[in-house]
Amino acid sequence: MKYRKQRHETAAVFIGLPIVLLFRRRRRIYHLLPFLSALSGALLLLFTLLSYLSPPINSRHRHFISRSSFNNGTEFRKKLLEEQVFRVPMGGGSLSSRDLWNSKKSNFYHGCSVATDQFPTAEVNTLPNRYLMIATSGGLNQQRTGIIDAVVAAHILNAILVIPKLDQESYWNDSSDFSEIFDVNWFISYLSKDVKIIKDLPRMGNKLIKPHTTRVPRKCNAKCYQTRIQPILVKKHAVQLTKFDYRLSNRLDTELQKLRCRINYHALKFTDPIIEMGKKLVERIRKKSKHFLALHLRFESDMLAFSGCYYGGGEKERLELGKIRKRWKTLHSRNPDKERRNGKCPLTPEEVGLMLRALGFGNDVHIYIASGEIYGGDETLAPLKAFFPNFYTKETLASKEELAPFSSFSSRMAALDFIVCDESDVFVSNNNGNMARMLAGRRRYFGHKPTIRPNAKKLNKLFMDRNNMTWEEFASHVQNYQIGFMGDPMEVKQGRGEFHENPSACICENSNVKDREDITIPGNFAMNFDKGTDSADDSARRSFGEVIDGHISEDEQDLFDTTDYMENEVDQGRALPKEMKADSSQLFFKTEQPELEEMFSD
Repeated sequence: MKYRKQRHETAAVFIGLPIVLLFRRRRRIYHLLPFLSALSGALLLLFTLLSYLSPPINSRHRHFISRSSFNNGTEFRKKLLEEQVFRVPMGGGSLSSRDLWNSKKSNFYHGCSVATDQFPTAEVNTLPNRYLMIATSGGLNQQRTGIIDAVVAAHILNAILVIPKLDQESYWNDSSDFSEIFDVNWFISYLSKDVKIIKDLPRMGNKLIKPHTTRVPRKCNAKCYQTRIQPILVKKHAVQLTKFDYRLSNRLDTELQKLRCRINYHALKFTDPIIEMGKKLVERIRKKSKHFLALHLRFESDMLAFSGCYYGGGEKERLELGKIRKRWKTLHSRNPDKERRNGKCPLTPEEVGLMLRALGFGNDVHIYIASGEIYGGDETLAPLKAFFPNFYTKETLASKEELAPFSSFSSRMAALDFIVCDESDVFVSNNNGNMARMLAGRRRYFGHKPTIRPNAKKLNKLFMDRNNMTWEEFASHVQNYQIGFMGDPMEVKQGRGEFHENPSACICENSNVKDREDITIPGNFAMNFDKGTDSADDSARRSFGEVIDGHISEDEQDLFDTTDYMENEVDQGRALPKEMKADSSQLFFKTEQPELEEMFSD
C-alpha cells in the first residue's frame, strides 16, 4: 500500500508540474505565438517545394512499389535512386577548353593537291589507242571511290579514260547516269592536264572497238595494273574493268595521291540542280540557327540486317532483318552480343542522343538527319527528337514538289544529304561507311570542321552501365572515350586508314599562321566551285585542313593496311613466303574477299 501511494504521488508530481509551469509562463508563450506561426509557415513552404522538385511516381515507380513494398523496400529505393542519379540535363554545358563548333588547331594546316613539275601531264603521259572503261559498283559514295580510282588507273596505264558507267542494277536500283549526278564537262575540263577523258569510246577506222572485259583484284597497286592490264591494252586497245570499287591500292606515291585529291575535292562536282537544291536546304536551316549539326544516322533496315546486330525487337525484328540478310549469300551468321562488344553495331538513335548531350550539345541545338527510312519509324526516332526538338530532314525542309526531280533516284537524294552534311558545322557519323569516310576526308581538306565518329566499342559498355553512375560521371567517360574520334588534327597516324578518310598526302602545314591561333577559318560551300579557277591553291576554294599523325587504337587499324603491307614488301624486293612464290600473280594482289557491293555501306 505504501508503495502504491508513493507511485501515485510521483505521477501527480509529473503531471502537475508541467501544468504549473505552463500557467506560470503562459504570458511568455503568448509572446512566442507570432514566432511559432512564422516557423510553421516556413516548414510548410519547405515541404511544398520539396514535393514539387522530387520526381513524380510514374508507371515505372508504381511497378517497383507493387513488387517490392513487402521486401523492405530495398529494390524500390535502389531503382528510385538510380533514376534520380542519372538525370540527363536539358542543356549540354561544354567540354573543357573545347569550342563545340570549331577546331582551334585547323589554323596550322591547309589542303594542298597541286601537281609538282615532276608529275607528267596528260599530253606527255597518254599513249594513242589505249582506252580504259570502268563499271562502278554500289551506292553513290562507293561509286565515287571507283570514279576517283579510275582516273588514277588511267594515268598509271597511259590510257584515255571513257566516262565511267554508274551502277544501275544493285540494291539501290538507281537509273541515273554520270551526267545526271556529276557535271561531266567540268570533270573533263578540270582534269585535262592530268588525264585525257572522253565521253564515248571512239571508232578505229570504220570499226567499233570492242573492249575486253576483266576485273582487277581489290587493292591492286601500280605494278599490278602495269603487269595485268597494260598487256591487254596493247593488244585489245580497250579494256573494261567491272565492279570497280576499291580496286586501287590505298598506298600510292605522293603524286598519285594528290591526283586522287584533285579528282575528289575539285573535279567531281554535282550537277547544278543538285547543288541548288542542296543550297536551299542549308539556307533554310541557317535561317533558323547560326550553327547546326548533321547526323548520318544509318539506322535503316538494310544496315541493321547487314550488321547482324540485335536491338531488342524480339522475334519480329529477327524475322524481318533475317529476311533482308538473305540477300547477301556469302554472309555468315554473327553473334549479336559479340558484334556489339566489338563496336560493330550502329548506335541506336537514343544512344546517339546521349553521346551528343554528354559531349556538350544541348536541346537548343538544331540537327539535320541524313538518312533513308529508319527501322522502327517515329517510335525509334522519338528519344532522339526528345533530346533535340529542332529536328530536320530533307522532307521537312522542302516540299514534295521541290524534291520530285530527286526523290525517285537514291543517288540524287544521297547527293543532297552529302551537301548538307558537308556544309554543317559539326558532322556526326553512326557507321564508318563510304559517305562517312568521304565526308571525313573532305572536311579535313576543306576547313577542318569537327567530325565526330562514335567510339562504339568503348561506348557500348558505358551505355550498359549508365544507371550505375551519375550523369556527370557518364559525361566525363564519354568525353574521354571520344578523344581521337572528333576529327581533330593529329588524331590518326599519317598513312593509316582509308585514304579518302585520311588524305594525309594532301594536307600541308600552314607555317605562316604558327603564332596566330585566333585566325577564323574561312567559309566554303565546297560543292559549288567557281569554274574560273583551276587550282587547289586559289584562295576562294582553299580552306585549312588537318595533318594527322598521332595515336590510333589497334582496333581502328583499317583492313587496307594488311594488303598494302604485302604490296610494299614486294615493291621493295623483300622475301615473301614460299607459298606465295609459287604463283607470281600473288606478287601483286591479295585473294579477293567475297564481293558484296553493299559491304562498304553508304
